Amino acid sequence: MHFEISFHGHKNVRSLHPKSIEITTEENLTVNGDCIVGVKASCGCLGIPDKIKESLKKDQTKVTCTIQVNDFSFKITGSGSEKLTLTNPHDIVIRKSNFTCPRTLSIGCNVASDSIPREMIDLLQDPNTKGIFRIEVE
Repeated sequence: MHFEISFHGHKNVRSLHPKSIEITTEENLTVNGDCIVGVKASCGCLGIPDKIKESLKKDQTKVTCTIQVNDFSFKITGSGSEKLTLTNPHDIVIRKSNFTCPRTLSIGCNVASDSIPREMIDLLQDPNTKGIFRIEVE
């Protein structure tokens, strides 16, 4: 199963956080949001289809998230968790740690925003850039 969320770039995308990656439905971004790679997302965790949420809420679920921007593609692998609530209407966060909150989509991820290629981040610093955040569950 998979689900795609569209988002836009922003001039303040820095992508320097060593533990997480985030997209948000919010339009504005300060430089303090150094894990955020996209704004104006088409949904937060709350908007993810129920069938995918059910799968994400299982410890054994393998999760692959792909960020697609123009010709660039960046894959992140992680796990689901029975502790996920997936109720935040604005944000989606994938984490290297096992911390969960209403914004958390996946835990135990293999990479964070500081691993995204700088060429991709350069594109995401343009507000006219559009991207896709694809969620796949097994």
